[in-house]
Amino acid sequence: MPNDTPLGAFLRDRRARLDPAACGFAAGRRRTPGLRREEVAQRANISTTWYTWLEQGRGGQPSADSLDRIARALALTPVEREHLYLLAQQRPPAVAHPAPADIPPQHLRLLDALDGIPAYIKTSLWDVVAWNRAARAVLADYGALPPDGRNILRIIFCNPASRTKMPDWEGTARFAVATFRAEAARSGAEIAGLVAELSGESADFARIWHDNDVQSHGAGNKLVNHPAVGTIGFEYASFTVDGQADLALVVYNPLTEDDRAKVRTLEAGLDAAST
Repeated sequence: MPNDTPLGAFLRDRRARLDPAACGFAAGRRRTPGLRREEVAQRANISTTWYTWLEQGRGGQPSADSLDRIARALALTPVEREHLYLLAQQRPPAVAHPAPADIPPQHLRLLDALDGIPAYIKTSLWDVVAWNRAARAVLADYGALPPDGRNILRIIFCNPASRTKMPDWEGTARFAVATFRAEAARSGAEIAGLVAELSGESADFARIWHDNDVQSHGAGNKLVNHPAVGTIGFEYASFTVDGQADLALVVYNPLTEDDRAKVRTLEAGLDAAST
């Protein structure tokens, strides 16, 4: 096609993959497989003319609402929806705040397989939604906290007991806020409500937030002061979950065999407490 674009080609390809009968349309005799343009437009509740222009590369940049309608009309997977946004707006869609039920079971099994290595999965708002036994033993007993108390920033700024585990609380807090700001801007997450709440609950958060620093989480070293075993050294790394940009896996690998032994001691304490 003379005005063919990657967006138009993607839309036509996904349109051709749909079964008209399964979508509520009469199959009949069709010149091409899949749905017609007007049928996609009908399912998306948008103008047939505008959708046709979009496939032809002359519809202008569609809004997020229009893209979401089209994604539903074409029954796109989360990965396909993200690709649609990248083609149409050169950016991924704004992330939704996922529920724990949205965590793929494979990732939960991976967490459990990291024996002696604290790890958790966090959302774009830094809510911890899944964790392994080592994380519970070393970092925080997330299961004992209410869901809104499992937010990493809340733990740092609103949980006095957490400060005792951080040898350099001020440095850790500043790094966390700067990293959160950068990640939120990159993902497009809606953070105004959380920032307002934390600013009202913690003068320290409000002070640090107004510094407007940004940093990348990346990888590095971290020390944890645990009242039962003393200081534990870790090297940490953060990984975005493929296909779910609103989730990240954070892993804390003990630096030395002595550090690893301390983690196992704390895990054994969990086992003893449960018997």
